[in-house]
Amino acid sequence: MRADKLGTMSAELYFEDFAVGQIFAPEETYTLTVDAIKAFAAEWDPQPFHLDEAAAEESFFHGLAASGWQTACIAMRLRVRNLHVAGGMIGAGVDEIRWTQAVRPGDTLRISHEVLSVRRLASRPEYGVIKAETAVLNQHDEVVMRMKVNFLAPVRSSESAG
Repeated sequence: MRADKLGTMSAELYFEDFAVGQIFAPEETYTLTVDAIKAFAAEWDPQPFHLDEAAAEESFFHGLAASGWQTACIAMRLRVRNLHVAGGMIGAGVDEIRWTQAVRPGDTLRISHEVLSVRRLASRPEYGVIKAETAVLNQHDEVVMRMKVNFLAPVRSSESAG
């Protein structure tokens, strides 16, 4: 089973379900609030431009901005809630992450996830590694973050693993 060009999958995905050029663009979104930005920052990234509107106005961002790590966490949430990899999405590394624009209170984020490569693992032939680029977009279709990630997907059956 494969997703269409802009589809999401409800069934579990296996290695064979991924193809180079395939795009997953789920409809689910996440809207940030001032309180959510400040709560994340207070625990994980306590910098003034994430915590205090007055300090943020005087900063590089000229206003309250979400932590880039919060944006990455939202991207992860949207990936795992919408790409149901059999056995869970097991991370195999991040090759690159770029924050391209500040995320502000009220921004509504969504993802587009494009498969860049697929290959079987020689050391564990019952798994393949998928390399994909996730773009995080705001409500204006502006890319606010891009990341290239690798994750494992099991081969559909043990007979095909050999």
